[in-house]
Amino acid sequence: MKLPLVSCFVLCLSSLAGFSPIASAQYNPNRPPWAQKPGATAGNPSPNANTSPSSPPGTIQDRSTIRVNVNLVSVLVSVLDDHNRPAPDLPVTSFQLFEEGFPQKIAVFEQETQQPLDLVLMIDASLSARMDMPEERSAAQRFIQQVIRRGDHLAVYAFDEDVIQLSEFTDNIAQLQSAVQRVPSGGGTSIYDAVYLGSRALERQGVERRRVIILITDGGETTSHMDFDAARNEAVKAGTLLYTVLIRAVKNEGGRNTAGEHALQTITDMTGGAMFFPTQPGDLGAIFDQINRELRTQYRLGYYPNPRGPANTYRTIEVKVVGNYSVRHRKTYYTGPK
Repeated sequence: MKLPLVSCFVLCLSSLAGFSPIASAQYNPNRPPWAQKPGATAGNPSPNANTSPSSPPGTIQDRSTIRVNVNLVSVLVSVLDDHNRPAPDLPVTSFQLFEEGFPQKIAVFEQETQQPLDLVLMIDASLSARMDMPEERSAAQRFIQQVIRRGDHLAVYAFDEDVIQLSEFTDNIAQLQSAVQRVPSGGGTSIYDAVYLGSRALERQGVERRRVIILITDGGETTSHMDFDAARNEAVKAGTLLYTVLIRAVKNEGGRNTAGEHALQTITDMTGGAMFFPTQPGDLGAIFDQINRELRTQYRLGYYPNPRGPANTYRTIEVKVVGNYSVRHRKTYYTGPK
């Protein structure tokens, strides 16, 4: 008896490599619940599943099997010696990590993280900052040439009373350097808007990337629509690392608008970045060199919080390093919804 053509086709497919329609619905423990095939149950594991009970969640077993656990918290750590130089090659045993005062087990450790960079170069275009603009442009262009490597992306913004994107995220160095030359004249300084919108732009770039804002400003906050809390919270939620270069057009404390300056110090410290105070335009090149070296020698620590914090809360982080070192890292993170 001849089988209909459709039936023969189904039987032939079913015989290949022992595959059957039932097997296609088997439960695979390496998939999150939302990625299981219809009809799969935990009691019917896939015979080809590569399980490894001894491996922590979130680690790579092989190229085809990846365990994913969104509870992993990553912390970028900059370690400096007593001469303010990056201190590379420290072992994991030199580090202690705490959340809300509770010691945490370090599950991921990279002595020199290879996570690619997404950077926002944010330049103050206000009239009060334009006295040093030629030097800013030259130093910024040199920094772009140094910092961009394969897989990295940078966007150039200018801000005064508005925040304007001059270049999309790209690794095209010539395009980025040209954007720096197009920083317009302006009035007002919207520091909070710059931090808020820069962090939002970085957050849209994707996960498993380092997010960095390089902010060049005179620190005179005058025209933001956002306030301090909105800027700080967005930087924290996005995991932004803020490096602030504060150009003081007015040197004495009594003659400056210090509200933005003090706010920037707080946000910069909270994100684990650094604040720089050039005394003359020629200092900018050395500052950018220091930022570049630090970004290339950062440690990456990852842990699974124990105990795990409630949803939608801020949790404090502390990293200690054995020895005579100074340590910078983000001080808090946002748990998000469960």
